[in-house]
Amino acid sequence: MGDSHHFWVKRWRHWRRRVWGGLSLPVQGLLWALASGILLCSLNTVVRSITLNLNVYQSLFLRYLFGLLVMLPLLRHGLAEVIPRNLKGQFWRGGVHTIGLMFWFTALPHIGLADMTALGFTGPIFIMLGAAWFLKERMRADRWLAAILGFGGVLIIVAPKLGGSDGLYTLIMLASSPLFAASFLITKALTQTEKPTVIVLWQALTVSLFALPLALYFWQAPTLLQWVGFAVAGLFGSFGHYCMTQAFKATDISATQSLRFLDLIWSSLLGWLVFADLPSPATLLGAMVIASPTIMMPSSFEFNSISAFRQRVSGHWFFALVK
Repeated sequence: MGDSHHFWVKRWRHWRRRVWGGLSLPVQGLLWALASGILLCSLNTVVRSITLNLNVYQSLFLRYLFGLLVMLPLLRHGLAEVIPRNLKGQFWRGGVHTIGLMFWFTALPHIGLADMTALGFTGPIFIMLGAAWFLKERMRADRWLAAILGFGGVLIIVAPKLGGSDGLYTLIMLASSPLFAASFLITKALTQTEKPTVIVLWQALTVSLFALPLALYFWQAPTLLQWVGFAVAGLFGSFGHYCMTQAFKATDISATQSLRFLDLIWSSLLGWLVFADLPSPATLLGAMVIASPTIMMPSSFEFNSISAFRQRVSGHWFFALVK
């Protein structure tokens, strides 16, 4: 048994060094982003099925608690391995992310997976606007065009739903996008000093802490199947966010956006298989309008180099708060 384990460890290290190490960083970033998209779409499917029968805020807490439990093996080398260099930044990121998650989970049982994914395509646009607002990035004409197209796509998705209760939940889901964009910008800043595993572990820890009070207030006993679902969600979520953080570390956020449209394929397929949901023509059209500028203009949304990003964030008051 020990010899077999040693053999596979050697094979893994050889593959990582010779095959994975031979890929350029942008290609590695794209592959990490592809894996993240599949895992997080699978996560959304599991969590949505749970929130149809369990309070959403309790589901939020348990999803991240199990994500934290998945990360506990990292402690086998001691606490020093997971102590962050930037503790304040980890709590800022966790707080911002938790507020976004509260909007997202509130809308989750009432929004189809395809609609949820399509609205998530606005994230890069909010990241671009956040970089312009917080970091004083210059808004070129192509960026304004991207913003106008993006919000036009949102109107295509949202307008047909405004007449019913779905419209309210669609707007609540949309409200989570700028908060997640802020969280991703903080994550990008944290990758300059923190290891991806540390960022993901502290995200699970801080979100669990912030979500605990509402979870206790609305607590109801989960079924055995729901406990299993949370365990699966913890695996999908932790590994999905780990892949996302690795992608952010390997390349610019913008370089991964051409793969985001694949998320609509995964979510539409899973929505059809699990919930018998099919995306409406308005959702598909709006998603294409939102995603088109992020796919066609890969250099418009991020910084040209890590050194440029470092220089921008180092002197800004917002990122000074999270240092």
